[in-house]
Amino acid sequence: MAVKEQDQEFLEIIIKAIVGHPDDVLVERTVDERGVLLTLKINPEDMGYVIGRRGQTAHAVRTLLKIVGAKNNARVNLKIYEPEGSQRPPRRDDREQSSEQRADATDNLDDIDTSSVDDIKI
Repeated sequence: MAVKEQDQEFLEIIIKAIVGHPDDVLVERTVDERGVLLTLKINPEDMGYVIGRRGQTAHAVRTLLKIVGAKNNARVNLKIYEPEGSQRPPRRDDREQSSEQRADATDNLDDIDTSSVDDIKI
C-alpha cells in the first residue's frame, strides 16, 4: 500500500472523529491535471454527521482541505460518495420553508397567556 498523502490522512482523522462508524471511513485519492480529488466513503448512517445542518460541516471540511492543499501547492477537492439508492428527504425551497415557519409562529402567538404581565406599566 502506498504512503498516505498529508491531505488524505488529514481528512481521515477529521471524519473518523465525527462519525459513529469510524472503521467504515475510506478515503480514495486520485490526482489529475485539475488537482487532487479525495473521495470519501462512509457508513450511510453517518451521512448527516459529515454533511451537517445545511451542509455546514461539509463546507468547513472542504475549506480546511483547501488550506492543507494550498500549503502543499495543490488544489484539493472533496467528493462525498453517496451510495446508489440512498434515501434523502426531498429538498424544499428556503422561501417556501420560511413562509411556513412564519405562518406557524403567527398561529402560536394566539396561544400565549400574557395575563400576568398585561398590567405592567413601563
